[in-house]
Amino acid sequence: MNDNEIKALISLLDDDDQEITEHVEQKIRELGGQLIPYLESEWEDSFNPIHQKKIEELIHDLQYQSVLERIKIWKETGGLDLLEGLWIVATYQYPDLSLDKLRHEIKQLYLDVWLEGKSDMHPIDQIKTLNTVFFNKLKFAANTKHFHSPSNSMINVVLESRRGNPISLCVIYMMIAQQLDLPVYGVNLPSLFVLTYKKDHTQFYINVFNRGLVFSKSDIDHYIGQLNLKPADTYYQPCTNQDIIRRVLRNLMLAFEKIGDTGRVREVEQLLNALHDEGATPPLSDYTNK
Repeated sequence: MNDNEIKALISLLDDDDQEITEHVEQKIRELGGQLIPYLESEWEDSFNPIHQKKIEELIHDLQYQSVLERIKIWKETGGLDLLEGLWIVATYQYPDLSLDKLRHEIKQLYLDVWLEGKSDMHPIDQIKTLNTVFFNKLKFAANTKHFHSPSNSMINVVLESRRGNPISLCVIYMMIAQQLDLPVYGVNLPSLFVLTYKKDHTQFYINVFNRGLVFSKSDIDHYIGQLNLKPADTYYQPCTNQDIIRRVLRNLMLAFEKIGDTGRVREVEQLLNALHDEGATPPLSDYTNK
């Protein structure tokens, strides 16, 4: 369809005949996200609040379908780029967000830390140096005041505000560490996401939400025991990028549940389901917050 045909189609959304408007909406959904700029232009030119509301709902639906398709493709191609996965989640609320802009921001954080580090340092000293820069110079901190806010699952908001929940702080910390060639990975503990430094026979853990506190396997043993859970490899070993994005989405679902936004809960649940292998049972960590 050319521009004039698209504009003529969208103008019919304001038709008095419900059958016509339903047909037009269906056609717009079939044509997909390419029509969003035309819908936005129609919204600006309209003075009918009911018509504007209908357009807003269509734009949201088209944007949501784009997010759903992106996350399916990300999973099918292996989910190798964690930042891309986080970007896809963020486009659910910030559809115009630039992935390149996020890459630039992470790169700048890496450079800030790189200036302070030395490659011949002991692993724990490397982490202590990273902690000093991450928390003192870059001013990242736990978002205890708005712990359950949906913004904690939006990588762009966390990068801007320097406040986040355990998993959002961990993933930023981890991406910086990995660019520094540090073997730092995510660990799916129940009710708390942490990191592990793991290389050869050296392994310890990092609680980024608690300002990079370093702890040991015995501490995890004690933590698991307090929760009356049986030890499992997932509580000690690195998780995948897909595990991380599933947990981010689960947190986002819980955030929307707490504010009573059932529509968004259902939409995020659909995104979460798109990341599960068919017939597989989601791990326990997907059903825990933080």
